[in-house]
Amino acid sequence: MANVPAPLAKLGTTLRGFTIGQRTIAIIGIAVLVLGGIALATYATQPKYSPLFSGLDGADASAIVDQLKTDGVPYELSSGGSTIMVPQENVYDARLKAAAAGLPTAGAGQAGYSLLDNMGVTSSEFQQSVTYKRALEGELAKTVEALDGVKMASVKLAIPEETVFVDSKVDPTASIFVETTPGTTLTRDQVQSVVHLTSAAVDGLKPDNVAVVDAAGTLLSAVGVGATGGVDAQSSDYEERTQAAVQGMLDRVVGRGNATVAVAADMSMESAQRKEESFTDPKGKPALTESTKTENYAGGAGNGTGAGVLGPDNIAVPENANGDGTFTSKNSDRTNAVNKVTEDRTIPAGTLTRQTISVALDANAAPGLDVKQVTEMISAAAGVDKARGDLVSVNLIPFNATDATAAQDALAAANADAEAARQAELTRTLVIAGASVLALLLVLAVILFRRRNKANREPLDIGEFHEYEPLQDTFQSLDAPSTTSIPSIPVPSAVAAPIPVPAPGAGFGADVDAARKRSELDAMAASDPAMMADYLRTVMDDRANA
Repeated sequence: MANVPAPLAKLGTTLRGFTIGQRTIAIIGIAVLVLGGIALATYATQPKYSPLFSGLDGADASAIVDQLKTDGVPYELSSGGSTIMVPQENVYDARLKAAAAGLPTAGAGQAGYSLLDNMGVTSSEFQQSVTYKRALEGELAKTVEALDGVKMASVKLAIPEETVFVDSKVDPTASIFVETTPGTTLTRDQVQSVVHLTSAAVDGLKPDNVAVVDAAGTLLSAVGVGATGGVDAQSSDYEERTQAAVQGMLDRVVGRGNATVAVAADMSMESAQRKEESFTDPKGKPALTESTKTENYAGGAGNGTGAGVLGPDNIAVPENANGDGTFTSKNSDRTNAVNKVTEDRTIPAGTLTRQTISVALDANAAPGLDVKQVTEMISAAAGVDKARGDLVSVNLIPFNATDATAAQDALAAANADAEAARQAELTRTLVIAGASVLALLLVLAVILFRRRNKANREPLDIGEFHEYEPLQDTFQSLDAPSTTSIPSIPVPSAVAAPIPVPAPGAGFGADVDAARKRSELDAMAASDPAMMADYLRTVMDDRANA
């Protein structure tokens, strides 16, 4: 204890003077201080995480997490897995690697209305406006991506600030970038669907103020023109529709192939803003303001003060000639109401300025056709406006039938070839079917014939060879009278020889019976070889089946 410093010795003396409760409290306080220091040190040494991507869908989040695992970059997930957090020093490097791998595929800024979930009460008005616009753009982009054939979409909105001054008000606009799947091209109806979908989702956005561009740089919808495309596309569409309408009408009048129609339409390539004001007289002519002024003057009679008036050629008229000089003056001032109509119009490019319709009719097919009547029908069907300079030309000329005749001959030859091919195919099918039926009948006939022959055969019992058959049984079978009639087999005289039968007791064996049966078979083979062959086949079949 002499080597212990005085402060430590004093601390030890003080601790020994503590009670059990004081010592417990002291230990707990020391533990809290130690654990708090460890937690503070751990928190201070942890890296600061920053968002790498937010608003991701499941597929992109999974792909980016796999990329981070491969690179060994620590990460954290938040916002239900749609936001990926990485250390602050690894943010830009991880973004570059993800971009090189084509991630995220659907874009990182299309979170939609989920962006509004993270807004706090301290957000400024500008931040709220920008976040709302981003959310709206994300929702529209995800909706456009749901269309068939659209791989990726990006929507940008230009929404001006609201103002109370009507003259300075600007309409909102939108631009849409669309990337389609390989081998897919958006149709005009699909482009119109995208345009009207976007315009209906944004307040004050007109369909004419939506621009759509695909990944190839093709302008599908232009601002001021609309979703119908450029001037050339509008001109082609108008020509096709007008030509189809006129051609369908003429085909019913003169017959198919007896009329040809060509339409040429001129479209304006300029767009402009036009303001018109018109004034009309309202019914009843109501007055806005009206005033009347009346002035009366009474002159003195015979007092010599009346002033004369000038007569013709400035010659004074005697004052007594005008009586007493009294006169009355009345003035009325009236402002009438006028109807005023102010119209602001946007004239887009693609306005029809002039069209020309040329029609040629086959003179041989319609010799008595009224050309004037046909011209009037075409003008009505195509909406021809003579004041605009539209022109309709209808001519009766003989058509060249060489190509038509050649086409008919070729068609007839093709039909004949097709008919011959059908006949050949039918014949081949019938031959195959007939051959199959004939083969089936032959198989059935063979089966029935074999069954019938088998049923007609008479079995021949040739017995079995028993080497150790008793001799007494042999004699009993030979000497015993037969109770059944055994069919006799005719034996030719040339081979009919008595079968030697040994005397009783001469040492008979199994060879006697075998010799007898063998003699019978030889006699049958000599008399009827066919029956012998049937018997042999029957025996062989029975042994094979056994």
